[in-house]
Amino acid sequence: MHILRPMFAWDRDGALEFAASRGFGAMVASGGAGPISSHVPFRIDRTGDAVTVQFHLTARNKLAELADGKTPFLLIVWGPDAYVSNDWYATPDHVSTWLYEAVHLSGPVRRLSMESNRSHGDVLLSTFEERLTPKQPWSLSSMEATKRESMLQSIVVLEMDVKQVEGQRKLNQHKSDEDYASITRHLSQSEDADARELAAKLKALRPHLEY
Repeated sequence: MHILRPMFAWDRDGALEFAASRGFGAMVASGGAGPISSHVPFRIDRTGDAVTVQFHLTARNKLAELADGKTPFLLIVWGPDAYVSNDWYATPDHVSTWLYEAVHLSGPVRRLSMESNRSHGDVLLSTFEERLTPKQPWSLSSMEATKRESMLQSIVVLEMDVKQVEGQRKLNQHKSDEDYASITRHLSQSEDADARELAAKLKALRPHLEY
């Protein structure tokens, strides 16, 4: 990831927490015919400084063929983004820009044994079902056994050993309070949900300003 300015760089823990909270991103690797990508749900596990990302693909996915434990993969995780017009600033002579949050995780990916498919499915479902509280969590045990086993046999579980964590929060950190507040007000009045979400994040970074 190209960090535009050092002040936009996200610390490692913050970047990993953000990626884990999103739980969905684009996994990319380069094959013989060029880059291949799939959008996947995932789960991050941390043990000390070691970080792994576990995800799954359909067995026929070409990306799975590259999971040899050596080929580097890139996981791109993004959050809300919004365009900022140059006349939204309080002071003159700015350029239009785009505000966003994004994290890149990279490292080799290996294929896990078929025996891990059920535990992977259980943990991944539990992770996302918990977010739907107070809904009663749904689990694989609710499925008819034959159908469940057929579904589990059709996927490949993969695991990335994360070697590099890169995060970027481009949230106008370098702007004056006057310009910062003006941009935030415009974003908060937008009909776009991402713009309003970013406005809330901007306010949290400088809560002392009047918006």
